[in-house]
Amino acid sequence: MNTSFTSLKQVNAGLLSVGYAEAGPAEGPVVLLLHLARDAVDLMDALRIHKATLAGFDWGARTANIVAALWPERCKALVSVSGYLIGSQEAGRTPLPPSAELQWWYQYYFATDRGTKGYDKYRRDFAKLIWQLASPKWTFDEAIFARSAAAFDNPDHVSIVIHNYRWRLGLVQGQAQYDELEKRLSAAPGITVPTITLEGDVNGAPHPEPASYARKFSGKYAHRTIEGGVGHNLPQEAPQAFAQAVIDVEHI
Repeated sequence: MNTSFTSLKQVNAGLLSVGYAEAGPAEGPVVLLLHLARDAVDLMDALRIHKATLAGFDWGARTANIVAALWPERCKALVSVSGYLIGSQEAGRTPLPPSAELQWWYQYYFATDRGTKGYDKYRRDFAKLIWQLASPKWTFDEAIFARSAAAFDNPDHVSIVIHNYRWRLGLVQGQAQYDELEKRLSAAPGITVPTITLEGDVNGAPHPEPASYARKFSGKYAHRTIEGGVGHNLPQEAPQAFAQAVIDVEHI
């Protein structure tokens, strides 16, 4: 749990009972930051939020991309770190050049029983290594890391991580009730809502080049590369730039 939040609230939202935190004025614009696309829409329904600006990075950016693509009527605008991140099992079947495959070493590690046991045993060591590789110039301290590392103690954490990466390789299946949504996503749908994409200048994690995805955004669009040694975790490494993009995206 982020210790800067004074309290967490709970609401029943579809399949999940969601714990969430509120910050800022109640009458202010709604900005949603979370991970799972269908669950994000269900949470908005439960909170009676018709439309929100969506913002995120990594899995959160993928969630925001999916909601913007499949439910554009619920998305006022989008801020996406590393651009267009909608994937599918079909896309995951295509081999990459060796240098690109190397960047995904942990995905293949997780495909083995050894990888599952290793991740379970060394959760914090593993995560810290990924942070260091993905953000090579970010000098985070133990206190910053510990705030996120508390989430790794969730009893479902390892199984969720392993299933995610095995699903990408087609080694396991998803939930059947989402098959129709997955079919739509496999077509790599475009995004029509106003969007700002962001990228750090030293992102060490696998990520597409901005020129490769610009055409996926057919609405008002801008890209910003954030300089100064900013890596993969852009919202935490460059919070002012991330927040500014959230403020600006409705007016581009």
